[in-house]
Amino acid sequence: MRIAEADILIVPGYKGSPDDHWQTRWERKLSTARRVRQAEWTKPVREDWSAEIAAAVNQATKPVILVAHSLGVAAAVLAIPAFERTVAGAFFVAPPDVENPAIRPRHLMTFGPYPRDPLPFPSVVVASRNDDFSSFEKAEDVAGAWGSLFIDAGDVGHINAESGHGPWPEGLLTFGKFMSGLSAF
Repeated sequence: MRIAEADILIVPGYKGSPDDHWQTRWERKLSTARRVRQAEWTKPVREDWSAEIAAAVNQATKPVILVAHSLGVAAAVLAIPAFERTVAGAFFVAPPDVENPAIRPRHLMTFGPYPRDPLPFPSVVVASRNDDFSSFEKAEDVAGAWGSLFIDAGDVGHINAESGHGPWPEGLLTFGKFMSGLSAF
């Protein structure tokens, strides 16, 4: 599938994605990309976030590709039952451990637990070995339950601007390879 054949939905996590975050850069670079907006980025509410994602998917005019980071991954997976349109695939980066009470901020736990059913579309999960918001093993376990291709990003933190992932060219190459293997239906 080519970029022009898809509606690419950028789904940021807690606090959104600032200008120097890879998601924001990809949004500017990819012609059919648009951001799913949330009313409150710093006090996320599970039902509100999932509803916004479902609305964005259901308003799409082309097959949807989800590009979610961190808490955006949890919200996107929770929104799946409300999808009325075709989702061609999902590129999930740094899913947080939404069941670990030691992870801060604690309100991330309101997005857990993750559904464990296989996802109804192809997906990739990219995870770091030293992410402060999830253990590598937890991310790998969730990816396995979903039937996702799991990619070990190495020791790279939370894969955000703070960890040095501004443009994240390796991620964009991986995303491009993932896209090329998807069907436009």
